[in-house]
Amino acid sequence: MPEAKRNPTAAQVADEFSRTAKVLVRHFNERLGEHGVSTPRSRLVVEVARSQPVRLTELALAVGIAQGTASTLVDALVRDGLLERQTSPRDRRSVRLRVTEQGAALAQDWTSGYEVAAEELFSPLSEEQMTTLVDILRILGAEEGSPAGD
Repeated sequence: MPEAKRNPTAAQVADEFSRTAKVLVRHFNERLGEHGVSTPRSRLVVEVARSQPVRLTELALAVGIAQGTASTLVDALVRDGLLERQTSPRDRRSVRLRVTEQGAALAQDWTSGYEVAAEELFSPLSEEQMTTLVDILRILGAEEGSPAGD
């Protein structure tokens, strides 16, 4: 006689979530690596393009990384000509980031690649399953104070 299916424990759900997250990250990194810029650096460029002008602290918070890490990545992106720093004429201590023309092109290209990779990854799910998954993720993400829809 077949064994009855048991409900998973919270630890089993967490393990499955962690394993799946690693698969997703690996797929995105492989797929987006063809754009010549790492995923973390690309995410910063895209976020600056989306919300410019933006302060470093706001940028780090938006992409979920430490300010020191963001600062190191931004330094490299400025050197590579993808971002630029602009000081406020009213307060020289206030520095905001903007994308350059080259950075804007990368952001658009990377975003398109990201959307294709996401379609590939989530293609096994029905619309109803994706809606349910988004609802679940929003519930779990609410613990961190992230607004719904981000």
